[in-house]
Amino acid sequence: MKAIRIYEFGGPDVLRYEDIPEPQPGPGEILIRVIAAGVNPIDWKIRSGYMPGLPLPMIMGLDVTGIVEAVGQGETSFQPGDEIFAKVSIGQGGYAEYTVTSSTQAAKKPRSIGFVESAAIPTAGLAAWQSLFDIAGLESGQSVLIHGAAGGVGTFAVQFAKWKGAYVIGTASSKNAEFLKSIGSDEVIDYRNQRFEEIVSNLDVVLDTIGGDTFEKSWKVLKPGGFLVSTVASIPEGMPQKYGVRAKTLMTQADGRELAQIAAIIDEQKIKPIVTTVLPLADAKKAHEMSESRHTRGKIVLRVAEDPR
Repeated sequence: MKAIRIYEFGGPDVLRYEDIPEPQPGPGEILIRVIAAGVNPIDWKIRSGYMPGLPLPMIMGLDVTGIVEAVGQGETSFQPGDEIFAKVSIGQGGYAEYTVTSSTQAAKKPRSIGFVESAAIPTAGLAAWQSLFDIAGLESGQSVLIHGAAGGVGTFAVQFAKWKGAYVIGTASSKNAEFLKSIGSDEVIDYRNQRFEEIVSNLDVVLDTIGGDTFEKSWKVLKPGGFLVSTVASIPEGMPQKYGVRAKTLMTQADGRELAQIAAIIDEQKIKPIVTTVLPLADAKKAHEMSESRHTRGKIVLRVAEDPR
């Protein structure tokens, strides 16, 4: 089968498009014939060596959607032919024509959208869901500021927060303002020309996907007891106590049950994945270069095979 592997850490040039043996499912696992694979910032961070010590060579990618080809011994949750999507473990590989994963990391894909759109969901969708609901406990009537609102995680977070009934504020460039309002932002702050810390205050939740100065300035806009969740920054010791708030760094967990919840909301037409770029699997290098620029709207997806429908 064709796959994208790395033999060393480095820039996009270390990505190799090559033939490797097809994997086989073990007990409790499913073999997926991959139709599309999502691209996430964590992919190029792994490729660059941000997580040293990972075994090489490694198949890249975490997000897949496709069709169950076979199931391992004792697996009863899925059957061959099921259309599913999943966040696979690091090294199992989403950038490939076939991959295996634990059945607990997968769910049946949304019925109302195609494979390409479904591939955009797992990591970014779970990151937004877990940040807002599992960690921060966002509720209807509360306020949330989402940094990087037009990005992969941000576009899901805006829609989830609006679906929940929250008041949603997003930071983004001015060119994305109308787009963000169309998917649920009540306010959009132009980060290039406005200082969010001078515009908003007394917020229930801040979701930071940017880090750096944006993260540092976010403490002061929370109300007492508010929650700062970052997908990229570590929480400095003593900082939550200084501001009288709560804070946590997200480590996104693969969770098939939460993917099933997200699929149900999508099928109710409450939210939708935002896919702006689709490239063939062989163009993974270009996909990484685009993702690494940090200026893409929504998600980038690699098309691995033609949609069988």
